[in-house]
Amino acid sequence: MPEDSFQEAREKKGTLKCPFQGEEIPMLLRHADVRAAAKDWQTFSSDAPFRVPIPSEEELRSMRQLPIETDPPEHTEYRKIVEPFFKRSKTPEVVAKVQALINGLLDRALAAEKSLEVVHQFALPIQSRALTYLLNVPESEAKTYIGWGIHVFHDENGSGSQLEDYLAFALERSAKNPGEDLFSALNQATFQNRALTHEEKMGFANLTFAGGRDTIIHSISSIIAHFGEHPEDLKSLRNNPKGLVIAGEEFFRVFMPLTHIGRVCPVETIVGGNKIPPGGRVSLGWAAANFDPEVFDQPGEVILDRKPNPHVSFGFGTHLCLGAPHARLIIRSLLEALVSKVAKIEVVEAAPHLEKNPAYSRKNGFDKLEVRMLAC
Repeated sequence: MPEDSFQEAREKKGTLKCPFQGEEIPMLLRHADVRAAAKDWQTFSSDAPFRVPIPSEEELRSMRQLPIETDPPEHTEYRKIVEPFFKRSKTPEVVAKVQALINGLLDRALAAEKSLEVVHQFALPIQSRALTYLLNVPESEAKTYIGWGIHVFHDENGSGSQLEDYLAFALERSAKNPGEDLFSALNQATFQNRALTHEEKMGFANLTFAGGRDTIIHSISSIIAHFGEHPEDLKSLRNNPKGLVIAGEEFFRVFMPLTHIGRVCPVETIVGGNKIPPGGRVSLGWAAANFDPEVFDQPGEVILDRKPNPHVSFGFGTHLCLGAPHARLIIRSLLEALVSKVAKIEVVEAAPHLEKNPAYSRKNGFDKLEVRMLAC
C-alpha cells in the first residue's frame, strides 16, 4: 500500500515545518492550498536562483535553472524557447523510438531468464536513452548519461561538475557543427531581441538533464515493484489495455517522485499561521496533496481506473512541468510492454530510497530493486 507520510500533519494543521540547511520551511500539505500557492506566483515566487529546489543547490550548480527559476513575463518567453523540444514526445517518431527501446530492454531481460536489477540496469538506461530522442542528439550520447548514475549532482567530487563540463562541451560542439538538436537551438535562440548568454544556455540545459532524471527512474522502479507486490493489478490491466493511460495517471499520483518544491515570498506572508519573512521560503507539498482525502476517495489505495484524478505530480499553474508529455510517454510505453509481455513479477530484493528530514520520513523509489520476470 502506498505510504502517506504527511497524513497526521495535513489533518491537524495543513502545514509542516521542515528544517533544511538551517532554515525552517513550512510545507503546504493540502491539495487546495498547494494549487492556490502554485498559481499565485506574485506571493510565492520562483524568481530565486538555486532556491526553488529544497534543499537549495548553490553548492551543486553555478547557474540559474531556466525557465523554472523565473516568474512571468520572463518565464513565459523563456519557456517558449525550449517547448518545441519537449513537445517532440508527442511525435510519431519519438513515440516509436521510446516504445522500441522499452520493448527491446524488456525482451532482453526476459530472454536472460535471470533476475534483473531494475534501477541501474533498466530504469536508468530507459531514462538516459529516451532523453537523447527528446533532445534529438545521437543515442550514443546516452552512454555518458548512464555513466553519471542516478543523481547527476552527486558525482565523486560531491558536486555537479561532471554535468556542467558536459553541457559546456555540448554547446561548444554544436556551435561548431550546428544541427537540429537542443544545444544548437539554444545557440541560435534569442531572448528579448538578443542572443542567449552562455549562462542562460547552461541554465536551460542543466534543468533539462537534472529535472527529469531520478524522478523517471523512481517512477519506473516503483511501478515494477507494485506489480510484483500486486499481481492482480498487472492481470487487470492485461485484461483492460484501454485503461493504461488512466492507470498511468494513478501511478503518477501515488508514486510522486518529487516530494515538494520551494517558493520564495518577496514580502512578509502568513501561511497556515506561519510568518514567512521577506525572502523566506514555503514548500509546496506535491506528494502530500496527492493523498488529500478531501479530493481523492481512498487516497491510500491504488485505484487503476480512478477518474477524475487531479493529481499535482507535474505541478500546477504557470510552472506546469515541461517534461510531463515525455514522462507520460515513457510510463505509458512501459505499461504497454509489461502487460503484453510479462505474466508475473517476483521481487527478489528491494532497498527503498528513504528521504529523511527531522520532520518526516518518506519512501521514494528504490536504491536497488532486483526482480524476476516470467514471460507471458
